[in-house]
Amino acid sequence: MNIRTRYTGTAIVLHWLVAGLIIVNVGLALAVDHLPDAAVRPAIDLHKSIGITVLGLALLRLLWRAAHAPPPLPHHYPRWQRRSAHAAHAALYLLILALPLSGWLHDSAWKDAATHPLRLFSLIDWPRFGPIMRLPAHTKEGLHSVFGTVHTWLGYGLYGLFALHVGGALKHQFIDREPELQRMMLGRRLAP
Repeated sequence: MNIRTRYTGTAIVLHWLVAGLIIVNVGLALAVDHLPDAAVRPAIDLHKSIGITVLGLALLRLLWRAAHAPPPLPHHYPRWQRRSAHAAHAALYLLILALPLSGWLHDSAWKDAATHPLRLFSLIDWPRFGPIMRLPAHTKEGLHSVFGTVHTWLGYGLYGLFALHVGGALKHQFIDREPELQRMMLGRRLAP
């Protein structure tokens, strides 16, 4: 496979790190209601830490992408598919950035935020949004609810778009017999 048809190694590593961390965070979000009480707070704290990490990695990926153009989609793909793929990628980036930001805002409006510091992976103190922290308690409570709802719905949007993204890649790979997965895999070329 011509190297110009593949993403760079850095783009590939960032792609799979972000995807893997998002999957772990979805699992944590779904599991938290089924955990024993003693495990709930550590699971939520881990969810927050992973979300902030995803935000940082996604920003790095966007910076990398700005300096290293991705390989073009094959020209024989119908125009509507190429346009749809570009729109889906733009929406994925938007959701991958908006989801942790909405979670961070949600956490900043939490009534107990002042007494429960945000620490990434229990190691690094992480700031909350000061203007939100300084709001009156009743205002923060309303914002906490709003940001929580936004965070949840952005998550649903990401799940749906993620399913379309994976489904499209698998369709091209296994039905159309195109080397689609090889564009985003490290190492040697895979057989289509």
